[in-house]
Amino acid sequence: MNLVTISGPPSSGKTAVILKTIDALNQRGLKTAVAKFDCLYTDDDKLYEKAGIPVKKGLSGALCPDHYFISNIEEVTKWGVDEGFDLLVSESAGLCNRCSPYVKGIKAVCVIDNLSGINTPKKIGPMLKSADIVVITKGDIVSQAEREVFASRVNTVNPGAVILHVNGLTGQGAYELSTLLFDDAEDIETLVGKELRFPMPSALCSYCLGETRIGEKFQMGNVRKMNMEEK
Repeated sequence: MNLVTISGPPSSGKTAVILKTIDALNQRGLKTAVAKFDCLYTDDDKLYEKAGIPVKKGLSGALCPDHYFISNIEEVTKWGVDEGFDLLVSESAGLCNRCSPYVKGIKAVCVIDNLSGINTPKKIGPMLKSADIVVITKGDIVSQAEREVFASRVNTVNPGAVILHVNGLTGQGAYELSTLLFDDAEDIETLVGKELRFPMPSALCSYCLGETRIGEKFQMGNVRKMNMEEK
């Protein structure tokens, strides 16, 4: 089985891109499934089920979605291997833009949209900077000049990535993405022993453990303070 990790900011069009891409893969006779990771709520699993795509959904709740993802991805991979899928797509929302849900040796895709702002690529961390493929959506709403400038900003942040424009409504560009996802991908049976491309966000403080009171005397653990003397 091949495994692909697709992440990106909320509402960037990940699910729409995945649906159109899987449609192109199905036309090639490939059996594809999706694992949907999110924080508090998602009904994207119903969209996949409606399209006849096997899906598993996981909600991290109060936990960091990245830590939740990496704690469960091996079990999800085992499910995909046991079911005999050709390709398993792991979809994860990068809610803090610092997320790094990519694994070494596993193809990584970041979905970002043209409407997010011209400086957004600089504000996104490993989720964009360490991706193999960057998919830019909602290009039909902006001008050609805006698309080119935004793509240039993405290329500045991640010069080694393949940049694709995909329309989640019409499916334009989805076939090209499908060839990049499956062709030349690594077959895997397990993720045990593999490593993340970038360390997870680190925090273990009193607020992580349920503290709600504000004040320095209630703050313990990994705490970083602003330098109030700097301008």
